[in-house]
Amino acid sequence: MDILQLLIIGIIVGSIIGLGAMGLTLSYGVMKFANFAHGDFMTLGMFLAYIVISDLGWGTSPIGNFSFGFGLIPAIILAIFGVGCFAIVTDHFVHRHLRMRGSGIITMAIASLGIGIMLRAIIQMVWGPTAFRFSTGINTALTLPGDLKIKPDQIFICAITLLCTIGLYILLYRTKLGKAMRATSDNSELASIAGINTDRIRMATWGISGGLTAIAGIMLAIQSQLRFDTGFTFLLPMFAAVILGGIGNPWGALLGGLIVGITQELATEWINPGFKPGVPFVLLIAMLLFRPRGIFGSSI
Repeated sequence: MDILQLLIIGIIVGSIIGLGAMGLTLSYGVMKFANFAHGDFMTLGMFLAYIVISDLGWGTSPIGNFSFGFGLIPAIILAIFGVGCFAIVTDHFVHRHLRMRGSGIITMAIASLGIGIMLRAIIQMVWGPTAFRFSTGINTALTLPGDLKIKPDQIFICAITLLCTIGLYILLYRTKLGKAMRATSDNSELASIAGINTDRIRMATWGISGGLTAIAGIMLAIQSQLRFDTGFTFLLPMFAAVILGGIGNPWGALLGGLIVGITQELATEWINPGFKPGVPFVLLIAMLLFRPRGIFGSSI
Protein backbone atom coordinates (compact mmCIF):
# COMPACT_ATOMS: atom_id res chain seq x y z
CA MET A 1 0.00 0.00 0.00
CA ASP A 2 1.14 3.54 -0.72
CA ILE A 3 3.06 5.21 2.12
CA LEU A 4 0.78 8.26 2.13
CA GLN A 5 -2.30 6.05 2.35
CA LEU A 6 -0.77 4.22 5.31
CA LEU A 7 -0.01 7.60 6.86
CA ILE A 8 -3.69 8.60 6.62
CA ILE A 9 -4.79 5.34 8.22
CA GLY A 10 -2.15 5.81 10.92
CA ILE A 11 -3.45 9.29 11.75
CA ILE A 12 -6.99 7.95 12.11
CA VAL A 13 -5.96 5.00 14.28
CA GLY A 14 -3.60 7.28 16.22
CA SER A 15 -6.45 9.72 16.88
CA ILE A 16 -8.47 6.93 18.51
CA ILE A 17 -5.47 5.73 20.54
CA GLY A 18 -4.65 9.31 21.55
CA LEU A 19 -8.24 10.05 22.60
CA GLY A 20 -8.31 6.96 24.80
CA ALA A 21 -4.82 7.70 26.13
CA MET A 22 -5.88 11.21 27.20
CA GLY A 23 -8.52 9.67 29.47
CA LEU A 24 -5.99 7.14 30.78
CA THR A 25 -3.30 9.68 31.56
CA LEU A 26 -5.84 12.05 33.12
CA SER A 27 -6.91 9.42 35.64
CA TYR A 28 -3.28 8.48 36.29
CA GLY A 29 -2.30 12.10 36.86
CA VAL A 30 -4.78 12.46 39.73
CA MET A 31 -5.10 8.89 41.05
CA LYS A 32 -1.38 8.01 40.68
CA PHE A 33 -1.92 4.44 39.52
CA ALA A 34 -2.34 2.67 36.18
CA ASN A 35 -5.96 1.79 35.43
CA PHE A 36 -5.79 -1.58 33.67
CA ALA A 37 -9.57 -1.57 33.25
CA HIS A 38 -9.33 1.38 30.86
CA GLY A 39 -9.54 -0.72 27.69
CA ASP A 40 -12.64 -2.47 29.00
CA PHE A 41 -14.18 0.92 29.77
CA MET A 42 -13.80 1.58 26.03
CA THR A 43 -15.63 -1.66 25.27
CA LEU A 44 -18.44 -0.74 27.66
CA GLY A 45 -18.80 2.62 25.91
CA MET A 46 -19.10 1.09 22.44
CA PHE A 47 -21.68 -1.48 23.55
CA LEU A 48 -23.78 1.13 25.37
CA ALA A 49 -23.81 3.08 22.11
CA TYR A 50 -24.70 -0.13 20.26
CA ILE A 51 -27.85 -0.42 22.39
CA VAL A 52 -29.08 2.93 21.07
CA ILE A 53 -27.90 2.61 17.48
CA SER A 54 -28.75 -1.00 16.71
CA ASP A 55 -30.87 -2.52 19.48
CA LEU A 56 -33.22 0.49 19.64
CA GLY A 57 -32.80 1.19 15.92
CA TRP A 58 -32.14 4.92 16.34
CA GLY A 59 -29.15 5.01 13.99
CA THR A 60 -30.47 3.14 10.98
CA SER A 61 -30.81 6.16 8.64
CA PRO A 62 -27.32 7.42 7.75
CA ILE A 63 -26.53 11.11 7.34
CA GLY A 64 -25.19 11.76 3.85
CA ASN A 65 -22.11 9.63 3.19
CA PHE A 66 -21.65 8.79 6.87
CA SER A 67 -22.40 5.28 8.08
CA PHE A 68 -24.37 6.55 11.09
CA GLY A 69 -27.43 8.68 11.66
CA PHE A 70 -28.57 11.20 14.27
CA GLY A 71 -28.98 8.31 16.68
CA LEU A 72 -25.24 8.59 17.29
CA ILE A 73 -25.87 11.71 19.41
CA PRO A 74 -27.99 10.00 22.13
CA ALA A 75 -25.68 6.98 21.80
CA ILE A 76 -22.64 9.12 22.70
CA ILE A 77 -24.55 10.77 25.57
CA LEU A 78 -25.60 7.39 27.02
CA ALA A 79 -22.07 5.99 26.65
CA ILE A 80 -20.45 9.02 28.35
CA PHE A 81 -22.95 8.91 31.21
CA GLY A 82 -22.78 5.13 31.58
CA VAL A 83 -19.00 4.73 31.51
CA GLY A 84 -18.50 7.83 33.67
CA CYS A 85 -20.91 6.52 36.30
CA PHE A 86 -19.37 3.05 36.19
CA ALA A 87 -15.89 4.53 36.71
CA ILE A 88 -17.13 6.65 39.64
CA VAL A 89 -18.95 3.71 41.26
CA THR A 90 -15.95 1.38 40.98
CA ASP A 91 -13.73 4.05 42.48
CA HIS A 92 -16.17 4.59 45.36
CA PHE A 93 -16.58 0.92 46.23
CA VAL A 94 -13.07 -0.35 45.41
CA HIS A 95 -10.30 2.23 45.01
CA ARG A 96 -11.55 4.57 47.73
CA HIS A 97 -11.45 1.81 50.33
CA LEU A 98 -7.98 0.81 49.22
CA ARG A 99 -6.81 4.44 49.53
CA MET A 100 -8.26 4.65 53.04
CA ARG A 101 -6.27 1.54 54.00
CA GLY A 102 -3.09 3.08 52.61
CA SER A 103 -2.74 0.54 49.79
CA GLY A 104 0.11 1.06 47.33
CA ILE A 105 -0.10 1.69 43.61
CA ILE A 106 0.52 -1.97 42.79
CA THR A 107 -2.51 -3.04 44.83
CA MET A 108 -4.61 -0.35 43.17
CA ALA A 109 -3.45 -1.41 39.71
CA ILE A 110 -4.18 -5.09 40.39
CA ALA A 111 -7.64 -4.13 41.66
CA SER A 112 -8.28 -2.26 38.40
CA LEU A 113 -7.13 -5.33 36.46
CA GLY A 114 -9.72 -7.39 38.33
CA ILE A 115 -12.41 -4.84 37.53
CA GLY A 116 -11.45 -4.99 33.85
CA ILE A 117 -11.60 -8.80 33.76
CA MET A 118 -14.99 -8.74 35.49
CA LEU A 119 -16.39 -6.12 33.11
CA ARG A 120 -15.08 -8.00 30.06
CA ALA A 121 -16.72 -11.21 31.28
CA ILE A 122 -20.06 -9.44 31.83
CA ILE A 123 -19.97 -7.92 28.34
CA GLN A 124 -19.19 -11.33 26.86
CA MET A 125 -22.06 -12.93 28.78
CA VAL A 126 -24.53 -10.29 27.62
CA TRP A 127 -23.47 -9.89 23.96
CA GLY A 128 -21.48 -13.07 23.38
CA PRO A 129 -18.18 -13.49 21.50
CA THR A 130 -19.65 -12.46 18.14
CA ALA A 131 -18.35 -9.35 16.38
CA PHE A 132 -20.88 -6.57 15.70
CA ARG A 133 -20.95 -3.38 13.65
CA PHE A 134 -22.89 -0.17 14.08
CA SER A 135 -23.79 -0.31 10.40
CA THR A 136 -23.54 -3.02 7.75
CA GLY A 137 -23.84 -0.62 4.81
CA ILE A 138 -21.04 0.41 2.48
CA ASN A 139 -19.37 3.67 3.47
CA THR A 140 -18.11 5.27 0.25
CA ALA A 141 -14.63 6.75 0.51
CA LEU A 142 -13.65 10.19 -0.74
CA THR A 143 -10.79 10.46 -3.24
CA LEU A 144 -8.05 12.93 -2.39
CA PRO A 145 -5.28 14.19 -4.69
CA GLY A 146 -2.83 11.42 -5.44
CA ASP A 147 -5.63 8.85 -5.50
CA LEU A 148 -5.64 8.71 -1.70
CA LYS A 149 -8.80 7.43 -0.02
CA ILE A 150 -10.49 8.56 3.18
CA LYS A 151 -13.98 7.84 4.45
CA PRO A 152 -16.28 10.55 5.84
CA ASP A 153 -16.46 8.51 9.06
CA GLN A 154 -12.70 8.82 9.41
CA ILE A 155 -12.81 12.59 8.99
CA PHE A 156 -15.48 12.62 11.69
CA ILE A 157 -13.22 10.60 14.02
CA CYS A 158 -10.37 13.10 13.63
CA ALA A 159 -12.76 16.03 14.13
CA ILE A 160 -14.17 14.54 17.35
CA THR A 161 -10.65 13.96 18.67
CA LEU A 162 -9.76 17.59 17.96
CA LEU A 163 -12.93 18.85 19.68
CA CYS A 164 -12.30 16.68 22.74
CA THR A 165 -8.72 17.94 22.93
CA ILE A 166 -9.84 21.57 22.82
CA GLY A 167 -12.57 20.86 25.38
CA LEU A 168 -10.12 19.18 27.76
CA TYR A 169 -7.69 22.09 27.43
CA ILE A 170 -10.43 24.58 28.32
CA LEU A 171 -11.51 22.42 31.25
CA LEU A 172 -8.02 22.04 32.72
CA TYR A 173 -6.77 25.60 32.19
CA ARG A 174 -9.86 27.82 32.07
CA THR A 175 -12.12 26.46 34.83
CA LYS A 176 -11.97 26.19 38.62
CA LEU A 177 -12.48 22.46 38.39
CA GLY A 178 -9.46 22.14 36.11
CA LYS A 179 -7.30 24.19 38.48
CA ALA A 180 -8.44 22.01 41.38
CA MET A 181 -7.63 18.87 39.38
CA ARG A 182 -4.14 20.15 38.59
CA ALA A 183 -3.59 21.10 42.24
CA THR A 184 -4.73 17.64 43.38
CA SER A 185 -2.43 16.05 40.84
CA ASP A 186 0.57 18.07 42.05
CA ASN A 187 -0.01 17.45 45.77
CA SER A 188 -3.30 16.04 47.02
CA GLU A 189 -2.50 16.60 50.70
CA LEU A 190 -1.59 20.26 50.16
CA ALA A 191 -4.69 20.71 47.97
CA SER A 192 -6.85 19.28 50.75
CA ILE A 193 -5.29 21.65 53.31
CA ALA A 194 -5.99 24.55 50.92
CA GLY A 195 -9.70 23.74 51.05
CA ILE A 196 -10.10 21.61 47.92
CA ASN A 197 -12.43 18.65 48.33
CA THR A 198 -10.09 16.05 46.85
CA ASP A 199 -12.71 13.29 47.03
CA ARG A 200 -14.99 15.28 44.75
CA ILE A 201 -12.07 16.05 42.45
CA ARG A 202 -11.27 12.36 42.17
CA MET A 203 -14.91 11.63 41.42
CA ALA A 204 -14.97 14.32 38.72
CA THR A 205 -11.71 12.99 37.27
CA TRP A 206 -13.12 9.48 36.98
CA GLY A 207 -16.24 10.85 35.33
CA ILE A 208 -14.30 12.93 32.78
CA SER A 209 -11.81 10.15 32.11
CA GLY A 210 -14.65 7.68 31.65
CA GLY A 211 -16.42 10.05 29.27
CA LEU A 212 -13.32 10.47 27.09
CA THR A 213 -12.82 6.72 27.12
CA ALA A 214 -16.43 6.12 26.06
CA ILE A 215 -16.05 8.50 23.10
CA ALA A 216 -12.80 6.76 22.11
CA GLY A 217 -14.61 3.42 22.22
CA ILE A 218 -17.39 4.69 19.95
CA MET A 219 -14.87 6.11 17.47
CA LEU A 220 -13.08 2.74 17.48
CA ALA A 221 -16.38 0.95 16.80
CA ILE A 222 -17.11 3.29 13.89
CA GLN A 223 -13.68 2.55 12.42
CA SER A 224 -13.71 -1.22 12.98
CA GLN A 225 -16.10 -3.49 14.87
CA LEU A 226 -17.37 -4.34 18.33
CA ARG A 227 -16.19 -7.36 20.28
CA PHE A 228 -16.10 -8.05 24.00
CA ASP A 229 -12.29 -7.70 23.94
CA THR A 230 -11.88 -4.89 21.40
CA GLY A 231 -10.96 -2.27 23.99
CA PHE A 232 -8.60 -4.63 25.78
CA THR A 233 -6.56 -5.07 22.60
CA PHE A 234 -6.08 -1.28 22.54
CA LEU A 235 -4.81 -1.16 26.14
CA LEU A 236 -1.12 -1.63 25.26
CA PRO A 237 -1.10 1.01 22.48
CA MET A 238 -2.78 3.46 24.90
CA PHE A 239 -0.18 2.78 27.62
CA ALA A 240 2.57 3.17 25.03
CA ALA A 241 1.05 6.52 24.01
CA VAL A 242 0.88 7.68 27.62
CA ILE A 243 4.52 6.81 28.29
CA LEU A 244 5.66 8.28 24.97
CA GLY A 245 3.99 11.60 25.66
CA GLY A 246 4.76 11.74 29.37
CA ILE A 247 2.68 10.23 32.16
CA GLY A 248 -0.04 12.63 33.30
CA ASN A 249 0.28 14.88 30.23
CA PRO A 250 -2.93 14.79 28.11
CA TRP A 251 -1.38 16.58 25.13
CA GLY A 252 1.60 14.29 25.23
CA ALA A 253 -0.79 11.31 25.28
CA LEU A 254 -2.48 12.57 22.12
CA LEU A 255 0.86 13.04 20.38
CA GLY A 256 1.99 9.63 21.64
CA GLY A 257 -1.18 8.08 20.25
CA LEU A 258 -0.53 9.60 16.84
CA ILE A 259 3.07 8.34 16.91
CA VAL A 260 1.95 4.83 17.85
CA GLY A 261 -0.82 4.75 15.24
CA ILE A 262 1.32 6.09 12.41
CA THR A 263 4.29 3.87 13.28
CA GLN A 264 2.10 0.76 13.43
CA GLU A 265 0.61 1.38 10.01
CA LEU A 266 3.84 2.48 8.30
CA ALA A 267 5.60 -0.59 9.67
CA THR A 268 3.33 -2.83 7.58
CA GLU A 269 5.15 -1.56 4.49
CA TRP A 270 8.22 -3.52 5.60
CA ILE A 271 6.95 -6.18 8.03
CA ASN A 272 4.12 -8.70 8.02
CA PRO A 273 0.91 -6.97 9.19
CA GLY A 274 0.52 -9.76 11.73
CA PHE A 275 3.51 -8.34 13.60
CA LYS A 276 1.94 -4.86 13.80
CA PRO A 277 0.69 -5.29 17.41
CA GLY A 278 4.32 -5.68 18.49
CA VAL A 279 5.27 -2.17 17.37
CA PRO A 280 3.93 -0.46 20.55
CA PHE A 281 6.13 -2.82 22.60
CA VAL A 282 9.20 -1.63 20.73
CA LEU A 283 8.26 2.04 21.16
CA LEU A 284 7.44 1.48 24.83
CA ILE A 285 10.76 -0.20 25.60
CA ALA A 286 12.75 2.38 23.63
CA MET A 287 11.10 5.28 25.43
CA LEU A 288 11.59 3.68 28.86
CA LEU A 289 15.27 3.16 28.07
CA PHE A 290 16.14 6.53 26.60
CA ARG A 291 13.54 9.00 27.93
CA PRO A 292 11.42 7.46 30.71
CA ARG A 293 9.64 10.76 31.48
CA GLY A 294 8.29 10.94 27.93
CA ILE A 295 8.48 13.59 25.25
CA PHE A 296 6.91 16.38 27.34
CA GLY A 297 7.68 15.03 30.80
CA SER A 298 5.20 13.94 33.46
CA SER A 299 2.60 16.57 34.35
CA ILE A 300 -1.07 17.47 33.94
